Amino acid sequence: MLNTVVIIPTYNEIENIEAIIRAVFSQSEHIHLLIVDDNSPDLTGDKVKTLQNEFANRLFLETRNKKSGLGTAYIHGFKWCLNKDYEYIFEMDADFSHNPNDISKLYNACHVNHADMSIGSRYVTGVNVVNWPMSRVLMSYGASKYVRLITGMKIHDTTAGFVCYKRYVLETINLDTIKFIGYAFQIEMKFKTYLKKFNIVEIPVIFTDRTRGASKLSSGIISEAIFGVISMKIKSLFKK
Repeated sequence: MLNTVVIIPTYNEIENIEAIIRAVFSQSEHIHLLIVDDNSPDLTGDKVKTLQNEFANRLFLETRNKKSGLGTAYIHGFKWCLNKDYEYIFEMDADFSHNPNDISKLYNACHVNHADMSIGSRYVTGVNVVNWPMSRVLMSYGASKYVRLITGMKIHDTTAGFVCYKRYVLETINLDTIKFIGYAFQIEMKFKTYLKKFNIVEIPVIFTDRTRGASKLSSGIISEAIFGVISMKIKSLFKK
């Protein structure tokens, strides 16, 4: 996994951060990891700084002043990575909902099978979610179906946050035009990639809900996704 970096945004992930860092690094000695921390009050960033002594030149930390949203954290991370020489850039959560053992599957989809974007998909082969209440499964699955219908994307898991990009995909997208800051950010990035006609592949994975720490999902994030998708689609039509 040469020239590979994983971006993990964090806010109050002290219970998970050391374990996820070690799990990611166990996949390959060549993987690098960038933590984008929003000045976590629980001192997640300080723990990362301590671990940097052990993982010199592999573990990197970018600290932002305050909690500013998932989307802006990833944009910050993308720009940081594009200033380096990475060819494969991952998005991944800190809470083990994305299994680090699946990193190689997404990597191989891009490196070996020539996908431009690979998605760790919960829904491409049914519903592969563990420990979620049925209400949340239905909301998430329904949201992906809704986005698929509105946008026309042939993607089953449009809100997935476990993604591998080839470098040139991110170079082609104007990151400064990305509007959404919550989970709708994941939809917008896939839609921008889809409009550029890049090859998008879904890799089936099992998503396991966090067992430590608190979920960041809120009603505001859900509203952004529901109503923002229509606006996003309409704007894309006028740009043709």
